[in-house]
Amino acid sequence: MPPEQGPILFRGLIIAVGDGRVRIAYIGGMTLSIATWNINSVRFRLDIVERFLAQHAPDVLCLQETKVIDGEFPHQMFEDLGYRYRLLNGQKMHHGVATISRIPMTEERRFDWQDNGEARHIGARLANGLLVENVYVPAGGDVPDARINPKFGQKLAFLERMTRWSEGLRDSTVIVGDFNVAPLECDVWSHKALLGVVSHTPIEVEALAALQASHDWVDLGRHFIAAPERLFTWWSYRATDWKLSDRGRRLDHIWASPDVGRQATKFEVLEDARNWGKPSDHVPQIVTLEL
Repeated sequence: MPPEQGPILFRGLIIAVGDGRVRIAYIGGMTLSIATWNINSVRFRLDIVERFLAQHAPDVLCLQETKVIDGEFPHQMFEDLGYRYRLLNGQKMHHGVATISRIPMTEERRFDWQDNGEARHIGARLANGLLVENVYVPAGGDVPDARINPKFGQKLAFLERMTRWSEGLRDSTVIVGDFNVAPLECDVWSHKALLGVVSHTPIEVEALAALQASHDWVDLGRHFIAAPERLFTWWSYRATDWKLSDRGRRLDHIWASPDVGRQATKFEVLEDARNWGKPSDHVPQIVTLEL
């Protein structure tokens, strides 16, 4: 009796059976590591991206704020390090996302959550069937009032549209990126000082909570580093000494579908990357999943 159609996971291989054929794809061993990093211009900071990949070698790297059109993306360095698969959604001087992988990716998707053409999402399906959604949520301007600040309204609408999409999601998924919201009181250096500051206002926190509830997303950062333990991913360039003042916020996140969340075995925040040459104001995070 022929085997049923569908993917079978076995020791780092995908064995796809169907149509009388067997297809085998290697997916990187017994574990899968996914990293996310708002790099704030990939070409300007290519040296520290190379350093990160050389030192930590995640299977998949999701970059936000790449600030480069697709035709000018710096492919060669990634190719030289074995990251043969790249999905891009770029924009000149602004925004932009890129997902870089050592394992095959298919089903490129670009959702325009604001319906305005900004490059803020790229989705991929890995060889093992896992969806990886790479998102850069708008910062929202300086005034947390949509009536006088359209950017803030666009941010809330972005999160609302993502929530509607998330409600119907049925695939095993990891969603990563710069969400530009620090949801918990302990996700900022001072809850009291930042209650009225965009990224930590109650309306943004409520919107992000609705998104999380829409798919029972597992917040892997707080799964491994439980509140109220300190966990920041962003420090402003305005600080003379970012480490001494330590006025950080947790703006970057890695969430997983419940079934995927149960497979997570390790979570890292590379805070020292904030000190690397020509640093981004964000630092990378890595999650490791058992396959």
